[in-house]
Amino acid sequence: MVRTHTVIVSPLGDLLAVAEDGVLSGLYFEGHLRGPGPEERGTCRDSGFEEVRRQLGEYFAGERTRFELPLAPRGDEFQQRVWRLLMEIPFGETRSYGDLARRLGKASLAQAVGAANARNPVSVIVPCHRVVGANGGLTGYAGGLERKRFLLDLEEPAALKEARLF
Repeated sequence: MVRTHTVIVSPLGDLLAVAEDGVLSGLYFEGHLRGPGPEERGTCRDSGFEEVRRQLGEYFAGERTRFELPLAPRGDEFQQRVWRLLMEIPFGETRSYGDLARRLGKASLAQAVGAANARNPVSVIVPCHRVVGANGGLTGYAGGLERKRFLLDLEEPAALKEARLF
């Protein structure tokens, strides 16, 4: 396995992109709670990350609502199931941890869903920022709650933004 990484500039600060055999396996904010150590990043290269950089640029410019990238996040079977559910949350919408637990067939899994969500290695692209508390409030985010708020505001439908103005 060949691991490579690069840094991608974003409105939320630098993002560390990590690939394994050319497939994106991680995207981490500066100061990410569970970011990889230097030994887990591999060789620094700008090449091989052009599509990731392009799609993130379009997303932050408000031109992209869905990512179309091959991904290879590392995690156990339960985490993988949760991350797949995250990918099904539509742009501009949120779900609670309980909602996701019920989708997995057991409402009592809400805390386990939260733990899997917290270990999502592909920030932004696997949209763990779209998961909120049962009351709709912002809860933990490995990139920080300010970044979570920014991402949710970026994705908020224009009609809702306008409604808040009046």
